[in-house]
Amino acid sequence: MWQASRRGGLSGRRPGDARRSGARVRREGRTTRGRSALRLVDVAERAGVSLATASRALSGSDGVSEVLAEHVREVAAEMGYIANPHARTLAGGTTSVAGLLVYEIGDPYFSEIASGVVRVATEHGWSVQISHTEREPSAEVTQIRLMRAHRVGAILVAGSGYVEPAMESDAARELEAFQESGGRVAVIGRHHLHSDAVLPDNEAAAASITAHVLALGHRRLAVAAGPERLTTVADRTAGVRSAVAAHGLDPDDLLVVHAPFTREGGRDATARILAERPETTAILALNDAMATGVLSLLRERGIVVPRDLSVTGFDDIQVAQDLAPALTTVRLPMSEMGAAAFEMALRPPSARPRRRRTDHELVVRDSTAPPRA
Repeated sequence: MWQASRRGGLSGRRPGDARRSGARVRREGRTTRGRSALRLVDVAERAGVSLATASRALSGSDGVSEVLAEHVREVAAEMGYIANPHARTLAGGTTSVAGLLVYEIGDPYFSEIASGVVRVATEHGWSVQISHTEREPSAEVTQIRLMRAHRVGAILVAGSGYVEPAMESDAARELEAFQESGGRVAVIGRHHLHSDAVLPDNEAAAASITAHVLALGHRRLAVAAGPERLTTVADRTAGVRSAVAAHGLDPDDLLVVHAPFTREGGRDATARILAERPETTAILALNDAMATGVLSLLRERGIVVPRDLSVTGFDDIQVAQDLAPALTTVRLPMSEMGAAAFEMALRPPSARPRRRRTDHELVVRDSTAPPRA
């Protein structure tokens, strides 16, 4: 018997010679000990259950008691069986993979949400595929379609919805079709999607931090806001306006400058505020990323915070406490929001979408103080 050599010619070495010379032989479909590769049916037989029950138990699907599922998992572990997550896909099913869609994975707000999703997913034996859209509705639809093509078992969408529902109508149709086919959907911060949702209490949180600034004695406020088309921005702005009105001031006199929800957006908004309202004594940024930009530009202009001008943020990302000065902000439970959304996705669908509102916490640090006399 002759074999092809590595150089493409022929070798006089016989198949058995490789083993005798100490060479390693790889045989597809067999274990390193030469046994046939373990199959799901082997696990089912050892556990004394049907093939379908074994599959549901190992994938975390409904229809199997926790006691029985744990028994099957123990048997699989003893046998050294590792489930192939793609096998169900090839059979036309779904995988124990969740798709998480965020606006910008580099944004600490979404990173912290993702950490909560991944933590709970790992606890339940799922993995998470993360995509981002840079706040473009068309990119959102494209990513949802790709996730469906990959036959993920659940899709989670994190990030603001749009003030105009038509902007997310295509995404809504894709998600509804996914749910009708048996997939699970949960969203974070989306008002208009017909899905289970975790909703941060943006309006109340914004009112809380605005009330803090007003209580310090500030009356000449300005807002560094994100894109006007986002519901998150609309809700947070509404909270600021309601607090201003509650203190007997005219909310229509409030200067609101819209810019990207980024550090650079915060710098741009601050430049406009200083140009249009130089008498401003406090700037309320509607997220912490913008607040870092506000602080950056004020530092360049020689404006001392909080002596000359107070600054607040929103979300309480990890870096907020390390800024100079440390940022007064309002804390949202971002990691917990991600965890709650994934837990919703694991539950069977309900007749009406579930809604869970989160709380908030005012965090007063060094960037706010009474206005100069």
